[in-house]
Amino acid sequence: MHNPSTTPLAETRQGTLSGLVDENIHFWRGIPYAAPPIGPLRWRAPQAVQPWPGVRRADTFSASCWQNIDFCRELGGGDPGRFSEDCLYLNVWSPAKRSAPLPVMVWLHGGGYTIGAGGLPPYDGKALAQRDVVVVTVNYRLGHLGFFAHPSLEGEEGEPLNNFALADQIAALRWVQENIAAFGGDAANVTLFGESAGARSVLSLMTSPKATGLFQKAIVQSGYTLPDTPREKALEKGERLAAHFGLQNATAEELRAIPAEALWPLEAPLNIGPTPIVGDAVLPQPMLDIFFSGKQHPMPVLIGSNSDEASVMAVFGVDLAGEIAKLRRTRRLGLGLIRLLYPGVRGDTELGRQVCRDMAFTALGYVVMQAQQRVNQPCWRYWFDYVAEAEHDTYAFGAWHGNEVPYVFDTLTLAEPARFYVNEHDLAFSAQVADYWVNFARHASATCTTLSGPTRWPASVQGRDRLLRIGLNKHAGFKVENRFMRARLALFKRVMKHHVTLD
Repeated sequence: MHNPSTTPLAETRQGTLSGLVDENIHFWRGIPYAAPPIGPLRWRAPQAVQPWPGVRRADTFSASCWQNIDFCRELGGGDPGRFSEDCLYLNVWSPAKRSAPLPVMVWLHGGGYTIGAGGLPPYDGKALAQRDVVVVTVNYRLGHLGFFAHPSLEGEEGEPLNNFALADQIAALRWVQENIAAFGGDAANVTLFGESAGARSVLSLMTSPKATGLFQKAIVQSGYTLPDTPREKALEKGERLAAHFGLQNATAEELRAIPAEALWPLEAPLNIGPTPIVGDAVLPQPMLDIFFSGKQHPMPVLIGSNSDEASVMAVFGVDLAGEIAKLRRTRRLGLGLIRLLYPGVRGDTELGRQVCRDMAFTALGYVVMQAQQRVNQPCWRYWFDYVAEAEHDTYAFGAWHGNEVPYVFDTLTLAEPARFYVNEHDLAFSAQVADYWVNFARHASATCTTLSGPTRWPASVQGRDRLLRIGLNKHAGFKVENRFMRARLALFKRVMKHHVTLD
């Protein structure tokens, strides 16, 4: 039996760590899972951590990867603190009292691969750990530090490598396999979960040969359907970026001498897109193609999105009404068919809001459900539509992109701006959502296909198309629906498939 009364110590393969105590939870911050990717290790695969003598204090969050601090405060979940290229660290929360190995939940933060950090307030793992799981949150390289291609770097690894951020996440999962038992976790029951770019990462790792066997379950919150970036385009962009810094025919040494802080402020067309690069050793095939053909790593999946995902589109400069005007001009999809699928929706802006939401986000859950059925694995789908009671006017069209995160972590009292307006009803609802996520991590399997909670949540298994509505028209409640948006999503799947093969 683990003794909860003293400063928590964990014996990892790299050395001993001392942590902190918060009521009935032990936690460790800023644990290195790979060597600092600086100097000659920039744009290299994550390297092993050098063991340390004695006891290393793990009581402070590490630096976050270089990013736009204002964007992170406004959109990414809070203040990411100090920045450094030396950012490959993770954080662990674990119950102080434990007798048997516990399920592990590893979180990959969102932020379009350009902002975010594992130590942000909404991702505090205490409330989930109080439900008897071990929680791990991960920093990974962002922006051009995380995704980069240039001819001068080719061949350094003995295999093409451009998705350094995904390689970091894989290294963190390897660290979990090797070390999580020291924190009370069960390395044979690891759930990888993430939101937005974090969700996109989960899907990518479900298709990566490098991630085989490193996790057993997956949760995908608001993943998006944009196709991966072709490696050829990434190489061209790398050369344009070098030219921007006055480096024609740049050597690897010259590229690595560019200050890290000079890379993140670059704007289009020199910025990175919010998708990984396809064609390297981490992601040899397009992620969507793998799911269309049902060749993803087989495991239980929980996937869903929010009722007003289009809220994020303004960040990417998408004109909602303009998208409908484009459809009208090209006749590619058939605006008449679209209007049939969205009866009663008035005006191009509102139609654009719903069509863009469903094409970019909602349809992915339908695609993954069908892929899961091809490998005989359960798929729990959800639609998150809960809005805090005091904020119905602010969130007039439903739950924004990212709004579900503090409900999943049961951290509404820590998250900005939610902590200023949530009431006891919002908090009670959040606790129920977190319970579902932990129940998935604990119980989901090929044979356990129903999650317990306020409403029994059945998975979509062979021949069944089911979805749990979380929040009903912004109010607390849960309801299972059959064939949710089926006609729309079937159409958008065909559109996605067509565009993926075209690209």
